[in-house]
Amino acid sequence: MSQVELIDISKSYDKQKSVLDEINLSIEEGEFFVLVGPSGSGKSTLLRMIAGLEEITGGTLKVDKKTVNHLPPKDRNLSMVFQNYALYPHLSVEQNILFGLNAKKVDKKEQRRRLTETAKMMGLDKLLKRKPKELSGGQRQRVALARSVVSEAPLCLMDEPLSNLDAKLRAHMRVEIRRLQKRLGLTMVYVTHDQVEAMTMGDRIMVLNDGKIQQVGKPISLYNEPANLFVASFIGSPKMNLGKVVYSSDTRKLIIEDTLLLDVDSSFLNMISLNKNLTIGIRAEHILPATDKDPTHHLEVVNVEHLGNETSIAFDIGSEMWTAKWPGQWAINVGDFVPIHITINNLSFFNTDTGELIRSANISKKQEVVAI
Repeated sequence: MSQVELIDISKSYDKQKSVLDEINLSIEEGEFFVLVGPSGSGKSTLLRMIAGLEEITGGTLKVDKKTVNHLPPKDRNLSMVFQNYALYPHLSVEQNILFGLNAKKVDKKEQRRRLTETAKMMGLDKLLKRKPKELSGGQRQRVALARSVVSEAPLCLMDEPLSNLDAKLRAHMRVEIRRLQKRLGLTMVYVTHDQVEAMTMGDRIMVLNDGKIQQVGKPISLYNEPANLFVASFIGSPKMNLGKVVYSSDTRKLIIEDTLLLDVDSSFLNMISLNKNLTIGIRAEHILPATDKDPTHHLEVVNVEHLGNETSIAFDIGSEMWTAKWPGQWAINVGDFVPIHITINNLSFFNTDTGELIRSANISKKQEVVAI
């Protein structure tokens, strides 16, 4: 059952350029739904419209099948966690957590029950008398989460709640928030500009850019079948490698960025003949290391990042820089020429003019990594 439904939702200020343009979306009950996009894409504005903190210019917003366009936030039966935590510095942890329940005049005994359960769940039971200034960033984040959880609202909105934390704590809190959402059965709408957060946390992701939906789907679907060049370049770490291509009928090869030549399977010829202006994309893990017996190309290394569990290698391909990602540790240095293996089945094809996906990569079987 849809918990939140947006029908032709739009937002503009002073009837000028639209911040959001005809957003149509259904968020299911119990779903962890992520809104992701670059700064200025409209994702936080959309979240605030669901919360009732921003006026809806056009369209209909439904929560539990009821139109809530003109309902104030307190009547929408939801909770929200802000980027800056929004804690009251003069109140203790306990008072911050219970602030909303006091405002709603919830029975004191019920407040105590919810506080005890939530504080224990969030690991705050020994910190209840402290003030926010005595807490670390992660502890403050947990207080903001606890205040949301204690309300027992079935819908929780989160606006970039981890952006102020360091990388290690952010990774830990991703797991904690996901675990909490599943345990409580919450419907969660989570805004982030970090596509790693989106990929690792969401049941589904909506990619926004310039106030328009680019794609909605499961994380792995967006990764394997990006709807357009924007999604391809935004989802994935590193992003998909892109390059403009032309087909040479004389050599029957694809020419990528006037640099790489690639044999073309006959099944691709019709698509190529119908689409003269093409851009190809290939994921970093599909630029494979090769033995001296089966390389398709030898490329000069322009950068190497040794990450312990994997090695990231960069190459200049015409005007583009491509990144390969190989499992394990590789004794490769800048300036080395290394043999690689690229197949046309691992390429996604896009219309350069419209940006739309024409054909996604066809990874038919698990590819094995071989040593150079």
